[in-house]
Amino acid sequence: MNLIALSWNYIKAKPLNMLLNMLLMGLGIAIILVLILLSSQLEENLAKNKKGVDLVVGAKGSPLQLILANVYHIDFPTGNIKLNEAKDLTRNRLIAQAIPLALGDNYRGFRIVGTNHDYIKLYEANVAKGELWKNNLDVVVGANVAEKLQLKIGDEFFGAHGLSVEDMDHDEMSYHIVGILEKNNSVIDNLILTNIESVWAVHEHDEEEHEDGAHGLPQIGSAYESGFPEGDEDAEITSMLIKFRSPMGAVTLPRMINANTNMQAASPAFETQRLFSLLGIGVDLLKAFAAIIIIIAGLSIFISLYNALKDRKYDLAIMRSLGASRTKLFVHVILEGIIITVLGGALGFLLGHGLTEFLAGLYEKSDDIGLTGLVFVNREWIVMLISVGIGVLASIIPAVNAYKTDISEVLAKE
Repeated sequence: MNLIALSWNYIKAKPLNMLLNMLLMGLGIAIILVLILLSSQLEENLAKNKKGVDLVVGAKGSPLQLILANVYHIDFPTGNIKLNEAKDLTRNRLIAQAIPLALGDNYRGFRIVGTNHDYIKLYEANVAKGELWKNNLDVVVGANVAEKLQLKIGDEFFGAHGLSVEDMDHDEMSYHIVGILEKNNSVIDNLILTNIESVWAVHEHDEEEHEDGAHGLPQIGSAYESGFPEGDEDAEITSMLIKFRSPMGAVTLPRMINANTNMQAASPAFETQRLFSLLGIGVDLLKAFAAIIIIIAGLSIFISLYNALKDRKYDLAIMRSLGASRTKLFVHVILEGIIITVLGGALGFLLGHGLTEFLAGLYEKSDDIGLTGLVFVNREWIVMLISVGIGVLASIIPAVNAYKTDISEVLAKE
């Protein structure tokens, strides 16, 4: 304990050097921690949202766009596919489950998704208030939607065509909120869910049907719990989320769909991995830059301790003459390096988490990916241990010199 106090007193004797070393070390650690927090939370969110989805089938186009639009709901759909063709595909014995999706509308920036109750089960979501939809034009809203738009059971609203706030409203038919979901920390928190027939209905613009008051739409929807709704030969959906019956499906189905149908199949696992490989180049460069800063901080600590040792040789010689062992002097110098790096690490920890939380506050859709600085990732321990290790390495040479201090020679010169 006395050695720690002694080391701290020597550090305080030169506060500018200590502050510079702490800032350098803290800056490098903060950059790495921000990258770790962002990447880990993004990976966790993407993995959770694609859980249970082996394949996405939709209109031909970009496979990555197909995944982003229909699994993560952060891009525009590639188009629509025929309902009958989708139904025919689900008869394949390699498909265990197929969940249809109908996209294209929003309410104040939150996407309206036509589907069935299997979609709720896929994300293991629970109803907080009300019940799941049964009748046409009934909707269930995610927790974030209800919170941000101050919605409650019984409210009605008009959807807007398209996926942005500025799009034109469908003022022919209104949706009716019958349920609100519990917070699920997945993409479903930011969605408004209904049956597919309701999405079809609000896109009809026939004036005669509008005068009828119900567009010829029955009260209770078909296939609202599971399966596909009934539709004519022109009926379309946006996509299907498919779960394989066996691993053989991953081998044969995508190739068969892409080659022999007017539809496209894309694997969420493959496309998200490809996305991360593209993003990983920039992340790796920033991590390398931060590592260089930490190494520079280590060199700065080494220079500071080495130069300080020249001025303190007399003090060390006095300590030796008063009974301090060579080992104590060695540990004393090592502790100085450790104290500086620990303080720098603590500063970097606060800066990293604070900056991540600040960025989450600036990004209005941070809730969509669950971004926050108020979490701790196990990899942060590794960064902290490495920084302390650099401090120890930077202190070794000055510590060895302190260990080799010749009492008689130093005192004679003084």
